[in-house]
Amino acid sequence: MLNQIRILAQVVESGSFSKAGLALNMAPSSISRSIDSLEHTLQSTLFRRSTRSVSLTEEGEYFYQESIKLLFDANKLISEMKGDRAEPQGMLRISVFESFGNLVLAPLLPRFLAQYPKVKVEIDLDNHMVDLHCENIDIAIRIGTPQDSNLKARKLMPNLTSLVATPEYLAAHPEIKQPEDIQQHNCLLISHARQRNYFYFSNGAELRRVPVSGNLASRGGSPLLSAALCGSGVLLLSTWMVEPYLKSQQLVEVLPSWTARSSEHDSGEIFAVYKGMEYPKPHIRAWLDFLVKELTSS
Repeated sequence: MLNQIRILAQVVESGSFSKAGLALNMAPSSISRSIDSLEHTLQSTLFRRSTRSVSLTEEGEYFYQESIKLLFDANKLISEMKGDRAEPQGMLRISVFESFGNLVLAPLLPRFLAQYPKVKVEIDLDNHMVDLHCENIDIAIRIGTPQDSNLKARKLMPNLTSLVATPEYLAAHPEIKQPEDIQQHNCLLISHARQRNYFYFSNGAELRRVPVSGNLASRGGSPLLSAALCGSGVLLLSTWMVEPYLKSQQLVEVLPSWTARSSEHDSGEIFAVYKGMEYPKPHIRAWLDFLVKELTSS
């Protein structure tokens, strides 16, 4: 039954029999037979099945949550008997938005892989929000806490924002003394579903909402950063993206006494989210712990 529980756990994590088959190097028909056999043994229906997806029934959810503890203990015992103390190993699939992946995660990966040589990493740099239940992803990096209650999250770092431009741009355009002056400038904008864009400013108890416009918008920050460095306009972007250029003085802060945001609420925090396993696999837990340590100490 332990092997059947492993197969069930993989189906839950992968979101389908076919994806579980790919992960386990088994035919989907073999996956299906294993689940059928487990359901027959338990006299319970564990999955709702359709042509496109599978999902746990209430009984299946209960069995999965309880049996995953057995699986964790069994894997731990086997590793201890082998003497390797559950050294993390296996394929780790990460989904992360492009700018954070390139600037923050990519430099950390060589150190992580050197520390855990039996782990392999597949990283997907994409600005769309993946569904961890339907796609074969172990961990996704997101701004803001997940809305899906079936996902767990670990906070990595705050997502502060900075309003910046090149000294050359500022010297050639009207002076910005107060938030409303930004309306006279070309603003490089993150694409939003809403038709009108605003920058939100705060200075103590004083709050201001300023409509902004510009000739370049992007779902990701990298094109906007490149344009700002060429002197194309004023940019409001995550501080972790612009900080190196502030240090080199290629960019300077605009209205430094004000806090600027692209949302009426705060800019959120950056989280690592993963499927709601009470006992994550060792290589997933190792990556989470590594990220938290690296990003909270930086």
